[in-house]
Amino acid sequence: MSAIHEQAMTYVYQQVLQRLIGHFSRAERTALQLLIQRIVVAAGGMEQVGDYKVLVAHGGGEVSSYTLALLRAAQLTIAGRAPRTFHLRVATLRHAGMTQDTLDTLHRGYGRLFFHDDPRVELLMVDHGEVLPFNHLRPASAPGRETSQRNRLMVGHLTSGDIRATLCNDTYLALGDFYQRVTSWNGGVHAVVSGDSVRKQSQFLAWLKKSAQGAGLTIPRSPPASLNGLYARMDEWSQGYYRELYGEHYVEREDAAKGGHRHLAYIGIADLLEDIAQPGSTLLTEFMAYVVDPLGFHFSNPTYANPLLMAHLRGLQAECLRDLDYEAGAEGFVIQAANAMRQRQIPEELLAQAATREGRLMSSAYALQFFGVEEGQLICLLCSPFIHHGERLEGYLRQCHPGMLVALPELHKVLQGKPAADMLQQWVIDTSGLPLNLLQHLYRKRPLPLAAGRSTSSPRQAHPTPAYDAQAFQLSGR
Repeated sequence: MSAIHEQAMTYVYQQVLQRLIGHFSRAERTALQLLIQRIVVAAGGMEQVGDYKVLVAHGGGEVSSYTLALLRAAQLTIAGRAPRTFHLRVATLRHAGMTQDTLDTLHRGYGRLFFHDDPRVELLMVDHGEVLPFNHLRPASAPGRETSQRNRLMVGHLTSGDIRATLCNDTYLALGDFYQRVTSWNGGVHAVVSGDSVRKQSQFLAWLKKSAQGAGLTIPRSPPASLNGLYARMDEWSQGYYRELYGEHYVEREDAAKGGHRHLAYIGIADLLEDIAQPGSTLLTEFMAYVVDPLGFHFSNPTYANPLLMAHLRGLQAECLRDLDYEAGAEGFVIQAANAMRQRQIPEELLAQAATREGRLMSSAYALQFFGVEEGQLICLLCSPFIHHGERLEGYLRQCHPGMLVALPELHKVLQGKPAADMLQQWVIDTSGLPLNLLQHLYRKRPLPLAAGRSTSSPRQAHPTPAYDAQAFQLSGR
């Protein structure tokens, strides 16, 4: 970089900082100074800060967007006071529920913060275990979509149609692998910066722990000795969960790269955000051009992680299992989730539409687009007719496919692996969305004794693990 170009870029970064600071309230300016102080102390002093690299996980939510804006302001402020400033790594987990609107919001915010041409900033995305440069136009990997679809269907069947486990487990269980990869990739980072509260982090840990326990895993009593150890343990829980889920059909995946900095630090800023009114802030809405995605996956609240799709599943559940109207089931969930949905700024007209025929068609299209699951396959999942030797199969056929009742004995033969008509084999494959070998595996399996989604149905029912509270870390990147 020539001296003239460097001077020009320095001027550009000063202009970005001035515009950014111009949107800060007094509370945000105070938070910025405290954040700078924490980073400098963690780095070992201002003379060491130029060699320091921090990570923030960004999933497109308000908290991680705010955290990112504060970090950028801190980075550019230090650059104006010292010869060098810290390096910033921003990483996103590409999961099946991530919409194009969310990706566009990420890209737009990065542009407003002038990240794309700054060598002090790395923008990364992890898709199906692969660390890639962030690109909001890159389609999700086909193997990743297929794996996610299969995992959700298997989780749904083995948790007896538990809605929260079906929608959340696959994404949450990927976080241990995600953090191991993005903290160790290309030399690693020195610290993880998070705006998540300890309470939220504890809820995530409780969810993961209950999922692992429900799959029969033994949970160590002692907490891990480091943040790296915590991420590794989360990944062990994930792999153990899927080994139990798939049994002999489990395919070992390539482990996350080990390495990076052994003593990974944590810089929490949840306390700095407490006095900042985030919803409607001009910092988000004007400077970052942040737009709420009503169909986006919301990490911070498993109960309402994807409320419109959850309302759809509740409607299907009411129709198929409770002899009620679809509208009654969906509307019941919308009423229950109304406050949470309004806090997420989901438009009122979308809320009103959720329990209508139009809402049902929209949600079905969404489920097919992002999860590759048709409405009939969702109904099959909610009924879970194949597990435990098909004990619910007759009831499922009677309710949803009465014309197939005459084939009930032959369907049992299909699921037992005995010779049967090709037409019936294809019927169970098409109806469930799963291959025959996994359907036969489900037939031999008992339902999971504890559905993780039910264990944290509300914050008051979550049981955080106090031993982990000191190991504060960002799980969600919300």
